[in-house]
Amino acid sequence: MPKVYYKAKNKNLRKKFRILSLFLSLSGILTFFYIFSPLISWQVYFAPVFASSAIEAPIPKSTIVNPSSITSLISNATSLGVDYNNPQNWFPGYKTKSDFNRLISYTLSIPSLGIKDAVVSTVDNDLDKHLVNYSGTAVPPDNGNTVIYGHSTLPQLFNPKDYKTIFATLYKIKIGDEFFININNIAYAYRIHSITIVDPSDTSIFTQDSDGSHVTLVTCTPPGTTWKRLIIKADLEKI
Repeated sequence: MPKVYYKAKNKNLRKKFRILSLFLSLSGILTFFYIFSPLISWQVYFAPVFASSAIEAPIPKSTIVNPSSITSLISNATSLGVDYNNPQNWFPGYKTKSDFNRLISYTLSIPSLGIKDAVVSTVDNDLDKHLVNYSGTAVPPDNGNTVIYGHSTLPQLFNPKDYKTIFATLYKIKIGDEFFININNIAYAYRIHSITIVDPSDTSIFTQDSDGSHVTLVTCTPPGTTWKRLIIKADLEKI
């Protein structure tokens, strides 16, 4: 009788160890995918689009799409402790210029992405609540360069009504696409002419050009990271 008891006990222990091992293995797999999901998303969603698009990038295509660049991306990712809800932290080398805007807010619609009447604030920098017209840049439809910031995340989490994810699929936009800015019930059409990817140290996107009304859309890339900046440039369509 005692022998039977000890065998049953050993069998239960082995079963518990197997369950514990399985649990730890699953936890490790989930942790791996959680940490590397931005890189996986980059390869699955963004890289094929980038490779097949007319995107002009200061960084060579082979460098961006090549998986060997992952190590350098990780080594350059020093975003811990930075508040990316405030767009003033997106380009550390650029000094914000104070400006007084008569217009408090307006709306942005991008039909090709399913974004409709997204609020753009000219006075508040909280990207969790709305898009942001960067301080010191033009306000449409005035001449100059309007720089609009928006959050991105993993593409599968995209929700056009959630400002934490609103620009998650911005990489899908194409040269020649239109988006619309609505001010006081007047819609202004802007056509995209340039798509680039830059480092956070590149502040050339803030350059003002007074020969017309221009808009620059900005979000972080690869999806789910803050390593690079995706830059979409558009000009006001002539009526």
